[in-house]
Amino acid sequence: MRDVSGHVVVPGLIDLHTHVYWGGTSLGIDAAEFCRTSGVTTAVDTGSAGPGNWMGFRKHVIEPSPVRILAYLHVSHAGIYGFDKRVMVGESRELTLMNPVDCAEVADANRDLIVGIKVRFGLHASGTSGTVPLNIALQFAEEIGMPVMAHIDHPPPSYEEVLAMLRPGDVLTHAFRPFPNAPITGQGRVKDAVLDARRRGVIFDIGHGKGSFSFKTTRAMLANGFEPDTISSDVHTLCIDGPAFDQVTTLSKFLCLGMPLDRVIAASTVNAAMAMKRPELGTFGPGGVGDATILRIDEGAFDYVDVTGEHLVGDRKIASAGVVLAGRWWHPA
Repeated sequence: MRDVSGHVVVPGLIDLHTHVYWGGTSLGIDAAEFCRTSGVTTAVDTGSAGPGNWMGFRKHVIEPSPVRILAYLHVSHAGIYGFDKRVMVGESRELTLMNPVDCAEVADANRDLIVGIKVRFGLHASGTSGTVPLNIALQFAEEIGMPVMAHIDHPPPSYEEVLAMLRPGDVLTHAFRPFPNAPITGQGRVKDAVLDARRRGVIFDIGHGKGSFSFKTTRAMLANGFEPDTISSDVHTLCIDGPAFDQVTTLSKFLCLGMPLDRVIAASTVNAAMAMKRPELGTFGPGGVGDATILRIDEGAFDYVDVTGEHLVGDRKIASAGVVLAGRWWHPA
């Protein structure tokens, strides 16, 4: 028994967008260390590994991990292999690296851990190939009955082109990114394509990361009544020391921008579980896995920063005070 009076006890937090292939990719962080301090019980790796290096990720990282790791498998053969401070190679630039046949086979054979298919596109990730990588991912995802998580950065393609292609249950990550390819118009109105996609059942995920979340975009989206479906950190080696830091910091930003606490928590628990079709996660209900996160809501003046360098002084901060994994206490180091 532990006294958690004065704290908020929630189902184990799910970070739907992380990079935790530590030692296998240059952007991978240590999942256990991150999850201990961030209150996360399920880290979802989004495309660090592709079909060519999945088994190493599974055997050397996922299976020995004390914390649960699920994954979106990258359609590119070696996943996100060239993401570093000095070497930055968009894996979707070279279409000969797209490996849909093997990706389908690996994903189908590892459904216990793989929850969907990841594809990255945009000027940085895919050069001028536009929607071609997304086309490839969607075709074989349809064949094996899995959703796609789509990364978008600078055009090409445009935000609108991408949304028109996504299916119900597919996830658009980096959904609240700054201009260019923001979800709002220059006048602060939510784009029609965004509203249409939500009506169709496309899931809007934050994926904060190094370059994909701005206060300006978020203020406009929330002012229009458009909250994200899921909030995730996109934590990796180039943003864990800022501007993303961790999951609780990412959640805190939304709390300070006016999103109610219960919906902030839902966006990192039940909503994320539903996006992965894993109803046993993110819940205290019957059939749940027995995970819990103990949170502290601190009050004061806290400095937050977005990817554009804008600072926000918030009056609250969500902090992790402890984690329960499968019914057992797993206190932060």
